[in-house]
Amino acid sequence: MMTDMVKNDILRQDSYGYSIPRIASLVPSITELLVALGLGSQLVARTGYCIHPKLALVNVPKVGGTKDVNLAKLRRLAPSHVIVNQDENRLETVQALREFVPHVIVTHPQGPADNLLLFEQMRQEFGDIPQVSLHCDALADELQRALARCRASSWPQQRVLYLIWREPWMAIARDTYIARMLAEVGWQSWPAVEGGETGAARYPVLQGAEAWLADVERILLSSEPYSFNASHLQQAQALCPRAQVQLVDGELLSWYGPRAAQGLDYLRLLASG
Repeated sequence: MMTDMVKNDILRQDSYGYSIPRIASLVPSITELLVALGLGSQLVARTGYCIHPKLALVNVPKVGGTKDVNLAKLRRLAPSHVIVNQDENRLETVQALREFVPHVIVTHPQGPADNLLLFEQMRQEFGDIPQVSLHCDALADELQRALARCRASSWPQQRVLYLIWREPWMAIARDTYIARMLAEVGWQSWPAVEGGETGAARYPVLQGAEAWLADVERILLSSEPYSFNASHLQQAQALCPRAQVQLVDGELLSWYGPRAAQGLDYLRLLASG
């Protein structure tokens, strides 16, 4: 049941007559996006992985992780809106949220261009708050320009292994957001599988003896969720002896929202080097 506190808060308005939402974000990149849209002061909860921008989030309470949300604590914070992601949050969490949160907003960008839909989704939810629409327009313009810069070049196709974990090695399926980012500069991710809308199949485990590994031209070691560093370069090289191995910024390549345009420009630099 919805608490009286939430019911009252939905009706609360500022001195200009705009509704004041109480927003909880359970998605790190969405938390950063909300701050970029000027909604930082409306954030009442975040996950422990919501770390950017640091100063804006210092006083925002944490309610666990993306997969292990403290629902009791979140309920006490009485959010009017909770933002989740189809890939990052559990279905049972979303179902539980719907029992006490008036507005559960489900996001699911599956490629860089989908950020345009994400910005529009945020506009539809919070566009009556001053400056939100203007910020959405600015982010959309920045993204479209970054996409155009990528697509202005004819990129030679390369076979790429993007690793997100070790012991066991884990890669990405071709229908993930990351793989579609890589495709903007002609990088074809391997293995040649699709993982579906959600679930573990989106991040396939490698045995290390797959025949296609011999043909990989570039290995990308992501900075997240596993924090790869220089000590792992040789181990990764052993997987694909012919490949160029490099460390990459996983936040720029996997976070959507305000980092998407930066990520595309970052990819162009990597592919040009």
